[in-house]
Amino acid sequence: MGTAPGSLPWIGHAWQLLRRPLSFLTSLRRSGDVVKIQLGPECAYLVRHPELLRQVLVNDPAIFDKGGPVFEKARTLVGNGLASCPHKAHRRQRQLMQPAFNRDRLSSYAAVMRDQASAMADAWRPGQVVDVHKEMNSLALAVVARTLCVTDAAERTAAELQRSVPVILEGMYHQMLAPVELWQKLPLPGNLRFNRAFRRTRAAVDQIIDDYRRAGVDHGDLLSTLLAARDEDTGEGMTNREIRDQIMTLLLAGTETAAATLAWAFHLLGQHSEIERRLHAEVDEVLSGRVAGFDDVPKLGYTQRVISETLRLYPPTWLLSRRTTEEVTLGGHRLAPGTNILFSLYALQRDPDLFPDPERFDPDRWLPDRSKAVPRGAMLPFGAGQRKCIGEAFGVTEATIVLSTLTGRFRLRPIQGAKIDLVPRMTLNPGALPMRVEARDCAGKTRRPREGSAAPSPCPWMGPSGS
Repeated sequence: MGTAPGSLPWIGHAWQLLRRPLSFLTSLRRSGDVVKIQLGPECAYLVRHPELLRQVLVNDPAIFDKGGPVFEKARTLVGNGLASCPHKAHRRQRQLMQPAFNRDRLSSYAAVMRDQASAMADAWRPGQVVDVHKEMNSLALAVVARTLCVTDAAERTAAELQRSVPVILEGMYHQMLAPVELWQKLPLPGNLRFNRAFRRTRAAVDQIIDDYRRAGVDHGDLLSTLLAARDEDTGEGMTNREIRDQIMTLLLAGTETAAATLAWAFHLLGQHSEIERRLHAEVDEVLSGRVAGFDDVPKLGYTQRVISETLRLYPPTWLLSRRTTEEVTLGGHRLAPGTNILFSLYALQRDPDLFPDPERFDPDRWLPDRSKAVPRGAMLPFGAGQRKCIGEAFGVTEATIVLSTLTGRFRLRPIQGAKIDLVPRMTLNPGALPMRVEARDCAGKTRRPREGSAAPSPCPWMGPSGS
């Protein structure tokens, strides 16, 4: 077991982890497979080796349970949903949630993804500069809100969620890293905004759950599925509180992760013209000007490889934690109950011992013959084992539909001189990401308006929704 260098009196490595977390975590590559990090009076152990991560996530999930000081704060905010519940509650919650993510439901969700991607494409204009991360956040939140509930009354709930959830996402990071609990209670402007948004969101979710339960109608949406779910052992359904916790988890986890992945994908395509050209060629061949739908997703293999490589370089969930529930041996070292365990997907998936030329954006490393060379457990953007993300298929489908639909009509070009930040907050996102919209013609070429001329319209066979 190694020890991270540079520990400071009283605070240990906390300053490095707060000030430059990504470079600090990647710098520990030569410090061992398990690295001790001092966080003030406590210590944590960073697990670096893929096989040891499999022990944590796959082999012994009950021993390495969800936990850690930051994680406990998150649980107080989002409740006891599937992503945050302890191991003893997970099996029941997973079984109750699984019907909401089966293939038939996913097909209906894909129609919402298609509509939202099409609406965004209709709203963009050639020559316009858009903040891509902000746009993708808006789109991802609309997808989650409208797959959650589809009734007319639910539209008001969706509108409230779209106003409040961005404020919650911004505030959660600061709430979770507050040095003392008192800090969260001070009447600071950020705390007041966060508390108002959080109360409004919970009230809106509670109201729509009550409305749906009273109506007793299956609307074919995600909330209807949650209300209909029954425990296979007891026959009991979820309480309103349990459903609210699941919805809060889906809203917060399903929005920012999708938005960050899509934003980074557009950023990377803007930096790599040959990869962008190949993606355009596939999109033009498969879609022929249509908006992508559920049945198109399996045909868009290169698009999905672009998404996979984006997730390798910029995994939205960049740092995770566990806490041991009993004494255990990890990598030949005995760990006591209550030990904090950390693992960084960002550092893991950029390790040159695991990925040749790790900083290179290379979607073809996910071709079947090449991907076999990736060590087991080295690529974990959706986790692994019993607690692997239940929304993996949802997320991949959404990213594929949105990316192919928007690139079918436009290119997004980098703005010269714009500074792109790597922002490790709740997710690993680029912060503001300004890019210029350029229309593409039907042959897949980019058309730039001549100075003083009208902007070109999209392909003539496309209707107002691109279909």
